[in-house]
Amino acid sequence: MGCGRNDDIVDNRGKCNTHCICEVVRAIRRIQDIRDDVDCDDCKTDCFITPLGSLVSPTRNRANTRVFMLLTKDGTPFKAMFKKSRRRRNEDVSTTTDSVQRDSDNCFSVFFRVQNVFDNCCATLQVLEPQDARGRRVNLFTHGKLDYDAICRVERFEATGSCVTVDLTCFCGIQCVKDVFIECEEN
Repeated sequence: MGCGRNDDIVDNRGKCNTHCICEVVRAIRRIQDIRDDVDCDDCKTDCFITPLGSLVSPTRNRANTRVFMLLTKDGTPFKAMFKKSRRRRNEDVSTTTDSVQRDSDNCFSVFFRVQNVFDNCCATLQVLEPQDARGRRVNLFTHGKLDYDAICRVERFEATGSCVTVDLTCFCGIQCVKDVFIECEEN
């Protein structure tokens, strides 16, 4: 057994098959595309749990994204840059007017949504902006290093429109984080 499944996808040396991550990402893509009424397994963050929405409690019917992290060979989360430009309202309680602040800078995230998987085990992933419970961006990196405590503050995710194409055979692990509804950006 390997990669969170009961199927035998472990090679004869006991190592995870090079297509393990590819299979998981393909499964996530299928789960995002369809819904069914199969009961969940005991593992609350198993990437193969269906239906979409099963990674949250209570189950959300509107979930359209299974958020996940990819782990490199040394076990660190894979990161990708996104450039996010959006308008944020800053309400000042001391005045009656709202000021609009431009939030536009380069950021990094370790959270992704699968957009497409190709036959050669490559995938296009959308980089998701990590946010706290109040919808404020969580900066995951301090002085260029991943801040694991900051990851624990992440409660919400937002689409960035930034995508990265990756070779899934280059990763050794995948961790599904949460099922969420992501508002897709429209041009």
